[in-house]
Amino acid sequence: MDRPLRHADPAGKSVPKSGNVLLPTVRSVSGRPIPRPGCYPGYVAEPAKLASLLRRVIPFLTAILLAAVAYDAWVFYSRWSSSRQAQRTEQARQAEDARQTLDALGGGGLKVLSFYAAPGAIRRGGHTSLCYGVTGAQSVRLEPAIESLHPALSYCFEVAPGKDTEYKLIAQDPSGHTATATVTLQVLP
Repeated sequence: MDRPLRHADPAGKSVPKSGNVLLPTVRSVSGRPIPRPGCYPGYVAEPAKLASLLRRVIPFLTAILLAAVAYDAWVFYSRWSSSRQAQRTEQARQAEDARQTLDALGGGGLKVLSFYAAPGAIRRGGHTSLCYGVTGAQSVRLEPAIESLHPALSYCFEVAPGKDTEYKLIAQDPSGHTATATVTLQVLP
């Protein structure tokens, strides 16, 4: 038998639903009415009430949604900004390292990077290594002359002086500019 749709209120009484839709009432084994899916016991939703509820809730939902979008935009922007700053810092560090390396190698101009004797003192009849490094040079010579030298970032050769000697390294670039360095080698008795 078809009757108007009824829902059970919390006290267990049947409450008629607005409208005249005739649907059979579903009851449990104990005889109590079972609410239909989507219906809450004791609550009857009318289309006018639902529309009124939506008109009141939508502005709040819109504000919450806009706040969430603004927060997400801020998070993405801050991550992008910090990533960009980290890249700029890394590029600046690499540029500084490259500048220091170039300066250490003479910066492209003529420069004597190093000139030393190892060891700096020897016994008579002994020998030592005389080392030098130049950049931007076309030719290199030593006074007093021992052997012919060539431009190099690092080059060592052996010497065996009989007395204290001051060696002078002279590097020359293609335009005729010179750079010099000296080292004194002590000969002990």
